[in-house]
Amino acid sequence: MVESNDTTNNETEEIDMEEEIDMEEEMDMEEQDFASLFESSIQELHVPGDVVCGTIVQVNDDNVVVDVGYKSEGVIPLAEFKDEEGNINVNVGDEVDVLFERRENESGLIGLSKEKADRQKIWSSLEEGAVVEGKIVGRIKGGLTVDIGINAFLPGSQVDLRPVRNLEKLLGASFDFKIIKLNKRRGNIVLSRRVLLEEQRESMRSETLETLSEGQEIEGIVKNLTDYGCFIDLGGIDGLLHITDMSWGRVNHPSDVLSVGEKINVKILKYDRERERVSLGLKQITPDPWLKVEDGYPVGDKIQGKVVSLTDYGAFVELEDGVEGLIHVSEMSWTKRIKHPNKLLTVGDDVETVVLALDIPNRRISLGLKQIEPNPWEVIGEKFPIGTIIEGQVKNITDFGVFVGVDEGIDGLVHISDLSWTKRIKHPSELFKKGDTVKAVVLNIDRENERFSLGLKQLTPDPWDSIPVKYGPGTIVRGKATSVTDFGVFLEIEEGIEGLIHVSELSREKVESPKDFANVGDEFEAAVLNVDTMDRKIALSVKQLTQHKEKAVVQEFLGAQKQATSNLGDLLQGAMDRNGEGSSE
Repeated sequence: MVESNDTTNNETEEIDMEEEIDMEEEMDMEEQDFASLFESSIQELHVPGDVVCGTIVQVNDDNVVVDVGYKSEGVIPLAEFKDEEGNINVNVGDEVDVLFERRENESGLIGLSKEKADRQKIWSSLEEGAVVEGKIVGRIKGGLTVDIGINAFLPGSQVDLRPVRNLEKLLGASFDFKIIKLNKRRGNIVLSRRVLLEEQRESMRSETLETLSEGQEIEGIVKNLTDYGCFIDLGGIDGLLHITDMSWGRVNHPSDVLSVGEKINVKILKYDRERERVSLGLKQITPDPWLKVEDGYPVGDKIQGKVVSLTDYGAFVELEDGVEGLIHVSEMSWTKRIKHPNKLLTVGDDVETVVLALDIPNRRISLGLKQIEPNPWEVIGEKFPIGTIIEGQVKNITDFGVFVGVDEGIDGLVHISDLSWTKRIKHPSELFKKGDTVKAVVLNIDRENERFSLGLKQLTPDPWDSIPVKYGPGTIVRGKATSVTDFGVFLEIEEGIEGLIHVSELSREKVESPKDFANVGDEFEAAVLNVDTMDRKIALSVKQLTQHKEKAVVQEFLGAQKQATSNLGDLLQGAMDRNGEGSSE
């Protein structure tokens, strides 16, 4: 009985084991079928172009292995995992969205791409009219390339409210943009920054127009510069800051004071609400320095300043910010004739001047440079009294005379009429040349007009003082013909002294022309008719020469007779005197 039971138990155990084996085989088959079915379902769900979620199972030096549920994994280049700063931060186990590109290839790998998945996600999030943030990354024909996760096109006309000449300067800059055109099929995106700026400007404009008022101080941004001023963006509306309202002082160009993009406070001078025009002032923010000029710069004071501008007529000197004075060219030197201020001054020079006059209403200050030193014309008369003989060099020769250096910066003029008592001088260059040393006599000093008169002929006595005595009427003279004219012959009777024989005095007979009577160089005698010391003229006559000679002979005879009579009288008187003495005895 016992054996029978043991046999039965053993058979039962064998049957149980077989059943367990069968069940395990059935379970393995079921698991295999489920896995195959799951993979098959995944393969059916994953269509090339889908974005799927995968798990990073391996990170290598140059690629990343991603499992998306297939038998095989996909390999993605490591470079596709770089962030905006170029850093790579991936770890095994991280989940990542990838684009399913293809099933297993010949190598048994499926095609995946993280970069394309990112792009597709961005494309799916974009819509026309949306505002996106982007970075300008390139310059292309007609505009710029902007990175908004994918590359988009920004036309040059849509960059700013005003045309931008240098688009390259915007490279690397980030802004908000509005999508104005989107074509997913072609992959085109067109952006505009201008639309957003216009919307922003219009919003600010309405607000600004409501708050503006004349006299108000407001902050603005320099928008652009012109030769006549600059435009300031006050917040949706532009105001004009004229160059004359930029500074109380001199402004040659707005760029000397301001630069584009600079923030400044300005004052609203005038606001035309209907025409929406605003006139601005910058200098009006500070007090007008001319209000204190009268007290700060009394006439006669010596002051320091800097030369800021040179013109043909003088030099402008800045005394303080906004206050300038003019040194007229006539106030630069007591003695020198300054043709242009640049002969003495240059822009940037620090100079000491004297305040000559103030014209507050017209904002003018007259300055003097020469007044720093004493006026040499005030003492020149004491140094060189009239009649003083000076010696100097010929500085200049003109048609009307010769300028001779007298003192430092002072030249005296020897007029052509004061060169010689007797010579007829056509031009002073006949006698002198520059650099010659000459002596002269001081004739006159005109301090008011700053003129110094000299004379050369005054060094010797005037020969005409003795001419009337030396050549009295009837005196017979001999000379040489120096000139023959239609009205007579000029006869030089001594060096520099000429007399005129009028045509009517050439002969007792009628003379048709003086040229028929004499030639230049001929020598002959003539009689003196009269002497005019006032006009320095001597009238001569050949016609009356014989008469004068005869008269002279008669006078000589009468003189001899008178002398003989006088001598006879003396003899008779002597005889009588002797007879008287004898009677007494």
